[in-house]
This record gives sequence, C-alpha cells and structure tokens, in this order.
Amino acid sequence: MPQVLFVAASVSFVVNALFGASVKAGWVNSAPFHWVHTALYICTFALTAAAVSTVFWGGGVAGWFLLPALVPLALLPYVRARSWGHVALALSVAPFLALGLSVSLVS
Repeated sequence: MPQVLFVAASVSFVVNALFGASVKAGWVNSAPFHWVHTALYICTFALTAAAVSTVFWGGGVAGWFLLPALVPLALLPYVRARSWGHVALALSVAPFLALGLSVSLVS
C-alpha cells in the first residue's frame, strides 16, 4: 500500500512539471485555466507528505529518502512563477522523488 503513495506522488510531480514546462515553453496558454497548475502542486505536495508519513505507520524507510523533497516543495509558492528560479527549485524535488520511489518499490 505505501508504494501507491510514492507512485502517485511521482506521477503527480511529473504531470505538473510537464504542464509547467509546456507553459514556460509557450506551447500551452494557461491563462484560462491557471488554477490547474496550482491544483497539481497542491496534489503533489499532499501526496509527497503522505508518502513521507509512511515511515510513521510501518511503511518502511522510503519516506526518509523523500523527506528532503518537502523543503523545496514548501518554498515553491514564494518563488516568482515563470522564473528560472521556480523551475530550478521545482526540479530539485525530482531526485528525492526518484530515490523514494525506488526504495519503496525495492523494500
């Protein structure tokens, strides 16, 4: 069961990153539905926090590897959207998600 949270958090992050990248590249005009990116961010943050919480209810140690991802995720709303700093901060989450997902699938 805990693996589902890690997969869901990773998928949510990838979908949100792809959506943000397509807006940044100018392929998608998100003006009419800008809330989608925010909703995906909230979903990603909540799923990541839930996956981290698995260490407290017997889901193994994978949550410890994912814990550092909560810091950049928590800081993202304070970095100007559409800036390269926002992109860099968002992408800094990826290694922790990959590691947490890998460990959760192996253990």
